[in-house]
Amino acid sequence: QRMGRQIGKELNKSIEISIHADGEMDRTVLEKMISPIEHMLRNAIDHGIESTTKRKKLGKKEQGRIKIRLTREGAQVVIAIIDDGAGIDLDAVRKKAYERGVVDESKEVSDKELMSLIFSAGFSTAKEVTQISGRGVGMDVVFNEIKQLGGYIDVESTLGEGSQFIVRLPFTVSVNNALMVTIKDEPYAVPLTNIEGIVTVSPYELEELYQLDEPVYEYAGITYELNYLGTLLETNRRPDFEGVLKPVPVLLLHGVDKPVAVQLDGLIGSREVVVKSLGAQLSSISGLSGATILGDGSVVLILDMPSLWRRHITSEGELEKVEEEPVYEEEHIPTVMVVDDSITVRKVTSRLLERNHFNVITAKDGVDAATQLQDVHPDIILLDIEMPKMDGFELASIVRAESDLKDIPIIMITSRTGEKHKERAMSLGVNDYMGKPFGEAKLLSRIGALIDIKK
Repeated sequence: QRMGRQIGKELNKSIEISIHADGEMDRTVLEKMISPIEHMLRNAIDHGIESTTKRKKLGKKEQGRIKIRLTREGAQVVIAIIDDGAGIDLDAVRKKAYERGVVDESKEVSDKELMSLIFSAGFSTAKEVTQISGRGVGMDVVFNEIKQLGGYIDVESTLGEGSQFIVRLPFTVSVNNALMVTIKDEPYAVPLTNIEGIVTVSPYELEELYQLDEPVYEYAGITYELNYLGTLLETNRRPDFEGVLKPVPVLLLHGVDKPVAVQLDGLIGSREVVVKSLGAQLSSISGLSGATILGDGSVVLILDMPSLWRRHITSEGELEKVEEEPVYEEEHIPTVMVVDDSITVRKVTSRLLERNHFNVITAKDGVDAATQLQDVHPDIILLDIEMPKMDGFELASIVRAESDLKDIPIIMITSRTGEKHKERAMSLGVNDYMGKPFGEAKLLSRIGALIDIKK
């Protein structure tokens, strides 16, 4: 409230901020939400609430009103920031989107899709920069901070009447409620905050729907854009309905710019999951919000469905096409050994390689890799440095000393990017050295080049 009065005074605007809290909020979540809430307030006061003079002319109360409402809905905390200002000018947003080439002028774009553009980096219709909120360039930061907390943000606006920003977050950041789903028997976790509903659909009906150029699914009078989770994950291009007789589960999604339905292969059930960070090297991959470890020790990736959908639609985060992809003899599929003590790194790197038609074997440290290399000879080794029992330098020395292994290319991938470590790696005969986080296309290109050289 104090900040609102101060900003209002600087802008010569009279502001009333009211706070309505119904329920508790996890302290960690609250502390991480302070900065995003402050930025949304600045934007509301600076860009949303009109000047006193203009409000008079419009017949509005001179004092602009902003309401912050906090409620608890099951395992979610809902924060709404509501103002009675000018609202979002969608015509101006559309014009700016065309100017920047963000939207194809030949395609119809919904109001909801246009509103979502305000969360894009650097996107703004503001005509001048102010010290209060700049050009709104921080809204992409707000979006990302909320995403990192396992939540999402939605916006509703009426021109001339005001805007409403609605943030939905898990009650606690360390434990989240998720639906366990499967694609080709591989489990994934989908946060319940992403899910509007679950329906089951006949496989015969789905097969017919996928024959359309743009598959859609009708439910309760709403038309949902339909896709397969395997396609979004780039693991399986098309669902396989052979031998499937029972109805198939389909998720109806929350937090996406339009009604979206995503078909699964199977459902395991909902459960509380402990959310683990993916680490700096993997957190930049869109479509993933974390990982969790199940009771049997297996690692399951937690999907960020809205982000995964946007990546699919806009091609953001998709692999760049390698200019000349190596052509392999049909009978030989290259095998890559991934050696890293992080189970999450092994799993994510394996999926990247398998999507690009490599065979993958993994090792949890140098000792495990050395043992496996007695029986298998991969085409290339991706090697971390810091591991228990035997580090990457020791393993590289062993590989280069063995006559039947010495020609296997090695790419060392590590967070140790200093010249000292790189020089030591090269002196041991390592072929390439990459820092974490690495670009997916860059890694694939280097793997392809080294395998070609070996051939």
